[in-house]
Amino acid sequence: MRILLWVLCLSGLWFSSYAGPAEGKKTPIDSTYISDHSKELTVRLYGSRKFTGYILGEYGNSQRLKYRPNDNFNSGIGFTYKYVGINLGFRLPFINDDNKKYGKTRFLDLQSYVYSRKVTADLYAQFYNGYYIANRSVLQDRAAYGSLFPQRSDIKTKNVGLNMQYIFNHRRFSYRAAYLQNEYQKRSAGSLVAGGGLHYISINADSAIIPLNLVYPEFFKRSDFNRSHIFCLALNVGYAYTLVVKQHYFLTGSLSVGTGVNYTSITNTKLDITDKNLGTQLNGIFRLSTGYNSERYFAGVAYVNFVTRNTSPITDAWQEFQTGNFRLYFAKRFKLKKKVQKMIPLP
Repeated sequence: MRILLWVLCLSGLWFSSYAGPAEGKKTPIDSTYISDHSKELTVRLYGSRKFTGYILGEYGNSQRLKYRPNDNFNSGIGFTYKYVGINLGFRLPFINDDNKKYGKTRFLDLQSYVYSRKVTADLYAQFYNGYYIANRSVLQDRAAYGSLFPQRSDIKTKNVGLNMQYIFNHRRFSYRAAYLQNEYQKRSAGSLVAGGGLHYISINADSAIIPLNLVYPEFFKRSDFNRSHIFCLALNVGYAYTLVVKQHYFLTGSLSVGTGVNYTSITNTKLDITDKNLGTQLNGIFRLSTGYNSERYFAGVAYVNFVTRNTSPITDAWQEFQTGNFRLYFAKRFKLKKKVQKMIPLP
């Protein structure tokens, strides 16, 4: 099964789904604020760019070491009916980043964003192989690279996790309108959101993750670890709001911040030396969407970014992992005849 997923990913075809679970008793909404189109078929065209990043830093030191993969832009078509959505995307090689400049990245990136009436859930299963140093200014010999970026084809990362949040004002505020296009937010409204998340992150490399030729040589206390494992559990709280202008133009934004605990280990596999610690964790979830919405059409952009910063066994040092998605949408809703609705096996 995993081999099949790798083949699909590397060939440029990827699949993502949005599933809001069916509820035994339908949650009432205020129809003066939200127009529900979940029983219509929503068809969308979209462009998408998933992104991730691995950043190392120290408190009291402005220097950062930023690793990024050579990710890709995709386009595709998607469908949403009731609580199930499917997107099929294809990689567009002629507009993607140059492998010579940034290096080649192999990846399997599965992201699913679930928007039910009361709860959101963000699920991640990401496997990346091949990074480059995005901020060359931290290197002493940066001029030697010219227009190229220093590449680390040996760095591999895994991120498997889940974030969940409860929407308190779910009768008047809709995430679905901005991110699933199967609802229409007619009036401005907001809501308190709160929840938590659980993540496992691993970073592996053939040689030391911290380069020797940094401008600040004491960065990370000269640690030469080449493997790290992070387990983190956190709670968060925030606020989401949709501003509606002239009934159709909208701006939806939400920001949640939180804290928790993380267990981190760093290992030098050549010397078989491992340091571990239990520390504090900071996290944030940012969502932004804007565009045009009506009873029949939708056009807009959407952005989701999750960041988790975890303390390290090295004093005052931290490791940060971020991931997210940027999308452009155009969607239209189609009313289905009752005969067609009965043919679709969804309650």
